[in-house]
Amino acid sequence: MIFSSITFIYYFLPILLIFYFIVPFKYKNLILLIFSLLFYFLGEPKYILVLILSCIINYTLSKQIEKDKHSKLYLIIALIYNIGSLLIFKYTDFFISNINNIFNTKIPFMYIIMPIGISFYTFQAVGYIIDVYRKKHKSAKNIIEFMTYLCLFPQLIAGPIVRYADVEKELKERTHSFDNFAEGIKRFVIGLSKKVLLANVLGEFSKLLITETIVSSWLKPIAYTLQIYFDFSGYSDMAIGLGLMFGFKFLENFNYPLIASSITDFWRRWHISLSSWFRDYVYIPLGGNRVGKVKLIRNIFAVWFLTGFWHGASWNFIIWGLYFGIILVIEKFFIGKYIEKTKIFKYIYSLVIVIISFLIFNSNTTKDIFISLKNMFGLNNLEFINVETIYYLKSYLITLVVASISATPLIKNIISKIENKNIKKTISILEPVFYIILLILSTTFLIDESFNPFLYFRF
Repeated sequence: MIFSSITFIYYFLPILLIFYFIVPFKYKNLILLIFSLLFYFLGEPKYILVLILSCIINYTLSKQIEKDKHSKLYLIIALIYNIGSLLIFKYTDFFISNINNIFNTKIPFMYIIMPIGISFYTFQAVGYIIDVYRKKHKSAKNIIEFMTYLCLFPQLIAGPIVRYADVEKELKERTHSFDNFAEGIKRFVIGLSKKVLLANVLGEFSKLLITETIVSSWLKPIAYTLQIYFDFSGYSDMAIGLGLMFGFKFLENFNYPLIASSITDFWRRWHISLSSWFRDYVYIPLGGNRVGKVKLIRNIFAVWFLTGFWHGASWNFIIWGLYFGIILVIEKFFIGKYIEKTKIFKYIYSLVIVIISFLIFNSNTTKDIFISLKNMFGLNNLEFINVETIYYLKSYLITLVVASISATPLIKNIISKIENKNIKKTISILEPVFYIILLILSTTFLIDESFNPFLYFRF
């Protein structure tokens, strides 16, 4: 089940809300847990036991880490279990494929299907275990509380990666208010609109650009960059909105990354929960930037190799991660301070680097990457543009313009600068109507639409 579906919006969520708000507070976590497990079961029935087992093992080991003098041993066991499970389910055939290629062996593939969301809930479990070991917080009071944290359906499938410390108080005692609930609905509708009205349409546009021209070679990665941004940030908005409905305040996961002034700045704005996770649990333990130049470069590449590898069992993801590692090293030691002094170039530079990165991200093979790059820069003798490219560009131009504007805080800033009280009052009155229209439009698109994947579900 996905958030952008008729079943979830008009059946699952209303039924959950009714049950959730009629029971006393002491049962609310249990209701959330039951419905979260049901949500996962409806999407991935055969792997529900893997999720439950992860909860039981991590809860038990965290209790041992907290009270036992052999806490480091239990930490190691927990890390081996969590990381080992992730490696087995996600990367087994990747390892077999590379062993076969290197040693010319014929080890048969296992064809293990990856459980949905395992990359996200495993990282939450690892962060939780490490923080208990570091005594940053106590272990969960009981297993229902811990399972509610790890299985909470808004962020279970595709994040954001929520730290236990950020929701610990809310798991024990949280405030429900009309204002938070209303804000949650608004945030959910915004995320749904991003996904259905922009990401899905951009995905269709990208797939229609079959004929290769220089212009279409640029349009495809541009459309994909916007698609994956609205797809993932839309999911995060829906997750944050759902959290607010149930009294949880999840941290923001995106902050207009496509207006970044450098790649360093981009990664402060894109998938914030993942980049901060690698910073706190990999980069800083390796010494961070408090080491010599050689070790600092090692730390950067270690983080970005793992970041790429986390995204998928394919060399294009590893290349994508290392590509960012190279750019970040170049920025840090050579060009960063010069780019920052420019007024417009820094934004163009960052956007081009990001667009090329998502070309790499979306490629099936390394050969595809080089062919696409050569096409973009006119090295394959392609015509600049043709009738077909012009036709599709005209057909999707409004979507591209709306998406480009929506990827910036332009509208938000304009509204915030309005000082006329009458205009502000009119905006306040019309705001609910605006969200109702967005919900109706999104619903209409969902009824008619067959293309509705969440891109980050496969990572």
